[in-house]
This record gives sequence, structure tokens and C-alpha cells, in this order.
Amino acid sequence: MQNLLDTLKKATDFLSRKGLEKPRLEAEHLFAAGLGVRRLDLYLQFERLLNDTEVEKLRAMTVRRGNREPLQHIVGTVSFRDLILKSDKRALIPRPETEELVDLALALFSAEQVVRVLDLGTGSGAIALALAAERPLWRIDALDKSTDALSLARENAIFCQLESRINFIQSDWFAVVTDQYDLIISNPPYLAENEITTAEPEVRAFDPYSALVAADNGLADLKIILTNATKFLKKGGWVICETGIDQHSALAEISKQNAYKEYAGVNDLSGRPRFWKAQKSV
Repeated sequence: MQNLLDTLKKATDFLSRKGLEKPRLEAEHLFAAGLGVRRLDLYLQFERLLNDTEVEKLRAMTVRRGNREPLQHIVGTVSFRDLILKSDKRALIPRPETEELVDLALALFSAEQVVRVLDLGTGSGAIALALAAERPLWRIDALDKSTDALSLARENAIFCQLESRINFIQSDWFAVVTDQYDLIISNPPYLAENEITTAEPEVRAFDPYSALVAADNGLADLKIILTNATKFLKKGGWVICETGIDQHSALAEISKQNAYKEYAGVNDLSGRPRFWKAQKSV
């Protein structure tokens, strides 16, 4: 029988040979999930002897990660702000940078304000669920074209005990929208087709292509959102989006053409121009 530490070292060496940047950390996350313990608890169990079933389970998980399947898909969950969400191939894995989009939304309104929110392209439901968890007074509609994504989002709402707070609807962007909102928020596809070829294998092979890539050099869906949002925003309402790195000059022109009161790009914490916000005239 193998002990935990020796098995962990073998997994770390394997993942290192596969080119992962942090093989030991990845192996620890895999082993913690596979053994049903917290990652830090592994350090208290290094001499634990693993049975054949445990070894085979950990080996299979390690091989999957070596094949560049996302860690979040293998362990089945992902952290997003203060939430733990289910994660699988049905929707884009929520990124830490998108947590900053939630911060941007929260900063636009007082905590006591009742805000009507439309989350376009909700995917896993991460943005809508984070807003619902952190602003109990907000009323949120979350839309997605993909039935697979919506099924995952609904499962996450139940998983987070927030299912009564969000209305999930199938829609191709604004196709079925009739209400008006204080906030329209979206992390739409914004990569150009050539950008996906240089993306990490975890993104290129496992994230849904339709959630990543947009026509018109990545601008097509952002253009749809900015062009149509004014019809569904209340006076003084905001639309905010995650964007590509070289798109803000084009988004400024689109915002100008659609007579937004004010608009601006917003950098993320690393200084990358990642977000766009625009306000409808009062």
C-alpha cells in the first residue's frame, strides 16, 4: 500500500511533466477532493495508507488534469466570491476577474436600494447568484440562450439556496425581454476567432466555444448589448460588461451612437482594460 505523501509526490511529478505551472498545488486540490477532506488537512495525513480504490481514483483524476481538463470540472466545483458553484462543461468556468464586474455593479447603487437587474448570458449563474447573495433587495432576471447553461445555473441556485431570488429565462439576448431594468450586466463572448487558437488548452478544449468567441473581431455580442440596452433600461440605468482588451475605442463609438449619457472603460486590478459601463440619460 502507498502512503498519501508518496502518492502525492508522484502526482506532482506527473503534472509537472505535463507542463502545469503549479503542479503541487493542483495535486493537493485533486487529492483533497478525491479523499473528501480539506486541502490543508492533507498535511496531517501524509502517513495515511491509501487502499487500492483510493489510489486508482486519485490516479484517474491526476491523469484527467494532465490531459488539461480543467481542475474545476474534475473536482466539480469552483469558488466565486463567497459562493461555491457547480462547474462542468455546460457553461464557462467563472473567472476571478469577473468577480470585479460584480464589484463594479455593487458600487453603482446603495445597499438599501431596490434594483431590477438583467443578467445577459448568465452561464453558470455566477454573476446573478453573487448579486443575489450580496444584495437581498435586488430583483434579478438571468437569461441565456443555452438550455444546458440554464440547467447548470438553476442547479447552482438550488445549491446556494438562492433559487427563489432569481428568475431564469431562455432567451437569445433581448429576444423575450419586455421589462425595464436599473442594471443590465453581462460577461458576453468577446474573443476574436484568432484569439481562441492561442488560449490555454483548458479554455480551448473545454469551455463552450459559443461562450467565448464572437464575430466582428469579438465585438458582435457587445454591440448587440449596447445597441439594445437603452430600450430596456430605466432612465439613469446602467449597462456594464466584461470586454476584450482592445475593444474600448469601438465601444466608445457605439455608446456615442446610442446616446448614452456617460460611458467609460474600467481597468481591472491588474491594469488591463477589462470592463465597460454606460449610463442611459435621465
